Amino acid sequence: MMRSILTLVVVALIALIVAVQLDWIRIDQTKQAQLPAFKAETADIDIGTVNKTIEVPNVEVTKPEDKVPE
Repeated sequence: MMRSILTLVVVALIALIVAVQLDWIRIDQTKQAQLPAFKAETADIDIGTVNKTIEVPNVEVTKPEDKVPE
């Protein structure tokens, strides 16, 4: 259990580092105070759906007949 939580934290940290390095996320400190404020800018993402008809092949499964041991 602890190993999976640690793995999840490491993956999240790596994803955050990659996102900042690729400039997908920009974090700027806006105030120099005892409790600083931060402003984060993220990339714009357009999300939509498209209806498509896709041909799917027919799959037929034939099991071999059971053989009776001699």
